[in-house]
Amino acid sequence: MQKEEIAEKFKELQNRITKAIATTDGKASFIEDLWERDGGGGGRSRIIKEGNIIEKGGVQFSAVHGSLPEKIKLKLKLNNDPFFATGVSLIMHPENPHVPIIHMNVRYFELEDGTFWFGGGIDLTPIYINKQEAKEFHLQLKEVCDRHHPNYYPKFKAWADEYFFLPFRNETRGVGGIFFDHLNGTDGLSKKETFAFVMDLGNLFAPLYCKIMRDNSKQSYSVQEKDWQLHRRGRYVEFNLVLDKGTKFGLDTNGRTESILVSMPPEVKWTYQYEIEANSKEEQTLNLLKKGINWIA
Repeated sequence: MQKEEIAEKFKELQNRITKAIATTDGKASFIEDLWERDGGGGGRSRIIKEGNIIEKGGVQFSAVHGSLPEKIKLKLKLNNDPFFATGVSLIMHPENPHVPIIHMNVRYFELEDGTFWFGGGIDLTPIYINKQEAKEFHLQLKEVCDRHHPNYYPKFKAWADEYFFLPFRNETRGVGGIFFDHLNGTDGLSKKETFAFVMDLGNLFAPLYCKIMRDNSKQSYSVQEKDWQLHRRGRYVEFNLVLDKGTKFGLDTNGRTESILVSMPPEVKWTYQYEIEANSKEEQTLNLLKKGINWIA
């Protein structure tokens, strides 16, 4: 399987996702922005905003190549081989506090000497946690994982709990999901089989999230609930700017800043010592932002 074929499949995945999200939103359309990277390659950014459901969202495709910056070589313990990286990454920030934020990415990395790996993940960030919704979300992720390897779901779920965690807040970003990196055949799957898993995960996104959009977008919400949403978005910004490895990799490889930072929400609040009422819905959500919760029990 050649890198060009993988990149083309990722482009097709971007097409399917943007079509499904725009159709479900029913108002806004994606605006496409084609770009080139100075060091080699480029991509296409698709942005949706001010929709019926999605206040701001982005579905990004990129296929970039060239020489690795020195800091990336040192971090990944790689030599001077030219690299190729391609993938799809997305973020959806809904207008309604009862529709969760969602993130997904699937990616492929290759060196000229044949070294390669796949990575990716998907996680759900509800403003108010619905346990049944979290259960259904994780059950669908488990089904995809189990289809390819019996250890994938428990391993990648635990990895997501660790990765999507703000240690300085002692909070997970949401109800988690799965996260994986450096899949390169050491788990017994061939390159083709690993790519099939990655694509199955990518293809799960649209039906999974569009149902969540339809189920929640008509709920009414209060001023307090909207205020809480804006503060929770602040946590999202903190994670993406301080901890997210994908953000750092994109910036360190001279990626397109506008496309990398499209993950930022359109409106955010930080309030000094923001007070949470005891026994409130907000406190209930905070109490569930923990590692190791078995959502499918």
